[in-house]
Amino acid sequence: MDMSTELSSYRDQHFKGSRAEQEKLLKTSSTLYVGNLSFYTTEEQIYELFSRCGDVKRVVMGLDRFKKTPCGFCFVEYYLRNDAENAMKYVNGTRLDDRIIRTDWDAGFIDGRQYGRGKTGGQVRDEYRTDFDTGRGGYGKLIQQNVSGAPGPVPMIR
Repeated sequence: MDMSTELSSYRDQHFKGSRAEQEKLLKTSSTLYVGNLSFYTTEEQIYELFSRCGDVKRVVMGLDRFKKTPCGFCFVEYYLRNDAENAMKYVNGTRLDDRIIRTDWDAGFIDGRQYGRGKTGGQVRDEYRTDFDTGRGGYGKLIQQNVSGAPGPVPMIR
């Protein structure tokens, strides 16, 4: 396995199973997680780009849990592991919709994982962003709430 197809240190903390089971699935999976997408990137654009590396089985767009709009990630499932390895080598770190996209191995898509896990429905990273990013909806959601006068995050009492 070359460097571009090795497993990263990231592990999905919501994985249902043991760490060993997760590792085994990651090493044999033909599914990729794709991150840092623009909210405006379409499923067709993803399919077009990733199909250059092999036969794509399906693309599952990441959605805001409440609005059901794209929120900057997706899953790309190939029929063959080798095609997914090619995507890791050749697509990871490339530019799509003026953004550098990241790919990582995924243990396999399970229904429900297409929704953002942040408190506001999108990705957690977009809640705390302090920079302005037009491709990801402007400022981070917590800043937008505070600027708009809507209540900000409620501190958790333990």
